[in-house]
Amino acid sequence: MAVIWHNPRCSKSRQTLALLEDPEIRLYLQDPPSREQIKAALRLLNIPASQLLRSGEARFKELGLGKDTPEDALIDAMAAHPILIERPVVFANGKAAIGRPPEAVLDIL
Repeated sequence: MAVIWHNPRCSKSRQTLALLEDPEIRLYLQDPPSREQIKAALRLLNIPASQLLRSGEARFKELGLGKDTPEDALIDAMAAHPILIERPVVFANGKAAIGRPPEAVLDIL
């Protein structure tokens, strides 16, 4: 079964959800992933924290985050402020993908 970190207000998240068959939906803004869950997602995605971070969010600037911010600090920021997590993230078959574009998740299903 696929799991999606979903934000219903995001069009890309809604489009990705439409591609999935009976997924577990995690509304990550209301049920934020822990620091360990974010680290696990990064391992599955095989990307650094900076690539899972929404740097265009106002909170990013408010927190003083930038390209030189250490990896652990970025993970802590995402755990404390889940609005900073890129969306959607889909997990299936021991893999993960970011749904940007939504079709990017098809490879792991």
